[in-house]
Amino acid sequence: MLPRVMLVTSEALPLAKTGGLGDAVSGLARALRDAHVDATIFMPAYESALHAASDLEKVADLPGLIGGDAEVWAGWVADTEIPVLLLRNDALYVRPGNPYLDADGREFPDNGIRFAALAQAAKRISVGETPIRVPHVVHAHDWHAALTPLYLHAAGVKRPKTVLTIHNLAFQGNFPLRLAEELGIPPAYRGSEGVEFWGNLNFMKAGLRYADKITTVSATYAREILTPAFGHGLEGVLGQRAHELHAIPNGIDTEVWDPACDPYLPEHFSAMDLRGKIRNKLEMQRAFGLPTDPEAPLLAMGSRLTSQKMADLAIEVFPMLLAAHPRLQIAVLGCGERALEEALQELAARHPRNLGVHIGYDERRGHLLHAGADMLLHGSRFEPFGLTPLYSMLYGTVPIASRVGGLADSIAGLSQAPDAEVGSATGILFDGDTPADMMAAVERALEAFAQPQRWAALQKNGMTRHFGWEASAAQYVELYRMLAPVAPVGAPMVARRPEAASAPAETAIRKRA
Repeated sequence: MLPRVMLVTSEALPLAKTGGLGDAVSGLARALRDAHVDATIFMPAYESALHAASDLEKVADLPGLIGGDAEVWAGWVADTEIPVLLLRNDALYVRPGNPYLDADGREFPDNGIRFAALAQAAKRISVGETPIRVPHVVHAHDWHAALTPLYLHAAGVKRPKTVLTIHNLAFQGNFPLRLAEELGIPPAYRGSEGVEFWGNLNFMKAGLRYADKITTVSATYAREILTPAFGHGLEGVLGQRAHELHAIPNGIDTEVWDPACDPYLPEHFSAMDLRGKIRNKLEMQRAFGLPTDPEAPLLAMGSRLTSQKMADLAIEVFPMLLAAHPRLQIAVLGCGERALEEALQELAARHPRNLGVHIGYDERRGHLLHAGADMLLHGSRFEPFGLTPLYSMLYGTVPIASRVGGLADSIAGLSQAPDAEVGSATGILFDGDTPADMMAAVERALEAFAQPQRWAALQKNGMTRHFGWEASAAQYVELYRMLAPVAPVGAPMVARRPEAASAPAETAIRKRA
């Protein structure tokens, strides 16, 4: 085996997911395992994680952890060969809502403690304070795990080495600086050269300061975050670490996303035979309460409903589009800022035959949205990577997206010249963040949709692009080798499960009780 790697994260599909982070971590873990890396996911034991893992057994006690005594349970992501370690403290992690927000959409007031506990537990595993095998590399993902490099640095350990991946720099984990004492952050690390950020404690800054290597998820975003426009106040810190910053793009987990065998779809299809897409379109129209019409252009928007994702612009643009194109249908799937959710629901009430809105997320609707829509609207004021347009391309749904970050890297934009050759284009890219900019981009897409041969060429180009994890996983393997060049072959972090049928997670949970 190559180096043992522990992926410290707040999300991984299907254990917990609120956005692209969950997809990215699980896809990377699977690709690393395929590349013979002993990659193990370490994350909180949310109720959803306890029920989506198998063969769970307690492997370590962690008394005196931040937030209270805890345990580590080892098992497997259900129906996969991906091992997982779950940090169990029910008072911290078993709650209504999602990993970060309560049932009313408000942030848990103790999120700083909840995710510092995850980082401290990762540190204790990594320095051999538990029976769990010590990793050679600790790979922290986003702010939720970003205290891990600080804790290891403060402990004075030279091994294991650490990597921090920035999935979205806009979310940094800012908390009152007075919390540093409770979180066990030494006084020497609490100043402006450490975690202090405009009078607050900043988890992301801690990771940027003390990780051995930093990665982010697209080449364009790696350049953008070094500028004030996209650095969210951390561009100076990143500039000081620029020589340790690597751009490694995300990929698609093709075992989960493949229109030729997707279990969520009523009918499968491929780039060579798109006929099945029609049935998916009809099923999607029914799922969003729209009239079934195979010829109507169907525009989808599936993302967080936030200003970052230009949901505010979409609310202005949708009525104009429907007035100009009475046959156009729009389907929205997502959740986010309450005011934006309510505005979209009000629009849907005014346009019940043309606009369907589902607030929330479920995997079936998510897959059906990509399989059934003709085009996907993915505006973004900044976008580290953008998995959603990749899914749409793979499923023959043409993306209309902002020319920023990973979107600029992964989508080949159709020329704006009238009747331009499609060539290698896979979607429509637009600049700017005004309603007029978005409106013009959708109009261009509708013009192309009205020309079946051009549209079919766009679809086929997107469906035949390769967005798998293999190349990116190879880059991570090389990075890990740089950090742990002489990692010995040894036992895995999580012991191999028996060949016999695995017990469901609920059995292990009941045994514990």
